[in-house]
Amino acid sequence: MPKIVFLPHAEICPEGKVVEVEPGISICDAALENGVEIEHACEKSCACTTCHVIVREGFDSLEEPDELEEDMLDKAWGLEPESRLSCQAIVSDEDLVVEIPKYTINQVSEKH
Repeated sequence: MPKIVFLPHAEICPEGKVVEVEPGISICDAALENGVEIEHACEKSCACTTCHVIVREGFDSLEEPDELEEDMLDKAWGLEPESRLSCQAIVSDEDLVVEIPKYTINQVSEKH
């Protein structure tokens, strides 16, 4: 089974985390199912950028983002070439290393 390494994030997972996942799960669902409370304000419907992540390793194993995801990513804070919306990025059979950006663009965060 592939592994996802979540790099340390000061608030969401200060120690970082390594999880084994089944192929076919989104990075967002894998995070949430393993106690990494990544924001997902639109309930994973590709309508915001709060679940934006940067895939530091394994990026090429993910399917290409569709046009809607690319349009949303254009609005993300700290966009990089390896940026994806974690709700849309589906794990294949390769390991991933994922960085959760320090900030999100979220007008209504539940964790104020």
